[in-house]
Amino acid sequence: MQIQLPKFTMGVGDRFGREGKAQLAALLRARKDGIEVSPVWNKSFREHSIIHTEPISVRQAADAAVKAMKWSFPYFVDADHINFKTVDGFIASSDFFTLDVASAIGTAADPAAMKAFVEKHSAWCGSLSIEGLSAPLVITRELLNKVAEKYLFAIQEAGRIYRRIEQEKGTGRFVTEVSMDETMTPQTPPELLLILAAIADEGIPAQTIAPRFSGRFNKGVDYVGDVARFASEFEADVAVIRYACSRLKLPGNLKLSVHSGSDKFRIYGPIRSVLKKTGAGLHLKTAGTTWLEEVVGLAEAGGAGLALAKEVYTAALGRFDELCGPYAEVIDIDRKALPPAATVATWDSAAFVAALRHDQTVAGYNPNLRQLLHVGYKVAAEMGSRYLEALETHRDSVARNVEANFYERHIKQVFPS
Repeated sequence: MQIQLPKFTMGVGDRFGREGKAQLAALLRARKDGIEVSPVWNKSFREHSIIHTEPISVRQAADAAVKAMKWSFPYFVDADHINFKTVDGFIASSDFFTLDVASAIGTAADPAAMKAFVEKHSAWCGSLSIEGLSAPLVITRELLNKVAEKYLFAIQEAGRIYRRIEQEKGTGRFVTEVSMDETMTPQTPPELLLILAAIADEGIPAQTIAPRFSGRFNKGVDYVGDVARFASEFEADVAVIRYACSRLKLPGNLKLSVHSGSDKFRIYGPIRSVLKKTGAGLHLKTAGTTWLEEVVGLAEAGGAGLALAKEVYTAALGRFDELCGPYAEVIDIDRKALPPAATVATWDSAAFVAALRHDQTVAGYNPNLRQLLHVGYKVAAEMGSRYLEALETHRDSVARNVEANFYERHIKQVFPS
């Protein structure tokens, strides 16, 4: 029997594996409010490489938090953004796999395979009336060829990764997500329908799919773009997924996954509205927001905690190019707006917290500083036990901020009861 992903799930990244209990505390508070969200702990190969951890550590931290908090609901461990080269290290410890094939988009598949795809789905050419869409989808032979040329090889690669996992874990014993968000252009609703057709052809029982939406999903800060356009895209994609599930061999609980979803406050209202209107599910993937709340908690604690937070910022500022390079596509930092280390050295707890905490109503909030610290977790990793011991020394302050951030700014704003 296939493991079923619940309707609402949240990717709860925890880079240093210390905040599972605080994250579950937020989710338990939500359940008391009638908001049922299940956690999916996610940590990518890149993050493991930077922090020098192994995938098994995520499973161990998740299991320990679940036991400590007496969490009796579903939870998962995600092999986040894996490809065929990196998947093997995650197979034993994960039960959720985000198949990242964005790098294969645009690579041409075998001509015979592309021709077969076009012929198989040519019956869809014309206008398709889909419930929930204000206008019919128009599918042409030209579009079929375009999708085959651009996406078919990537979907075949997803199939290759899926079958590798299936070979080791067995059929139905894990959840599959197909990730196509890390590409330059959003997929249109007709393209998404044909991509789903290719996923079904490949025999991938995807329960979530992460398309590319319009706008900027920069790490750790709010959505940048046309909110009305995003809302229209999101609702259209929900309708297309429902239509595809009724006509293709895809799991009936297939739902959208929004990547880099933490702190995207401007679009939470529209997402929540669509979920309430349609009854659709959602996977919201968050990651660095937990690490940033650790730093907020340290700064808020004052004393040695504040000093350590300042040390992390000062080091990150001095290593700007090194830390920002791997994330260049998903950050927009104005270096001139970053406060000098000498200025930050004079700050008290309130000033540092105001600059870092994602509260745009506060005059001191600085999204540039926040983005730099978001990608600066390597500095804390290099501190080793000194950083981890600081988290425990200031546990109350750190946990309070992690829990409040998840519950107040994320869960309550996105997921309907």
